[in-house]
Amino acid sequence: LIEYSDLECPYCKIFHNTMNEVMKAYPNGEVAWVFRHFPLDSLHRQARSEAEAAKCVSEIAGNNAFWNYIDKIFVATKSNDGLDLSLLPKFATEIGVSEKDFTKCLADKDTKEAVQQEVDEAILAGGQGTPFVILVTNQGEKIDLGGAVPLESLKQIIDEKLTSLNETN
Repeated sequence: LIEYSDLECPYCKIFHNTMNEVMKAYPNGEVAWVFRHFPLDSLHRQARSEAEAAKCVSEIAGNNAFWNYIDKIFVATKSNDGLDLSLLPKFATEIGVSEKDFTKCLADKDTKEAVQQEVDEAILAGGQGTPFVILVTNQGEKIDLGGAVPLESLKQIIDEKLTSLNETN
């Protein structure tokens, strides 16, 4: 599942919890969750800064740190520009990222370009809002799931695709 998300989007916050439940429901690697940034600048002025901060945490400390950081942001924000941006470095240091490295990364134009590249990907794939979710099967089929699909509906779609995969093997 590829999720294009805006860290200040209230629906993304809900869907983040849904995806955490999906990952618990499929603990043996049946589902891969790929997170991409899609800050909607016209709606959420702070989302791009948060996306760049999360991108830095990922680059500096890796995948687990990234997920911990995203979790902290979604827990702390009330959405719709509700997060105090001064918390971003604090969250990073809480998960073991050097504040010096974090600040340096935030100032790097490559970080900004990397987030913009993900925004461009989302738009090219048809994304108009967030969360924008695409299911990619092992056969390469791409299914646009639209927005914040409820847990039971998402599990039903996943189970159908896993069943059809098992039948072809």
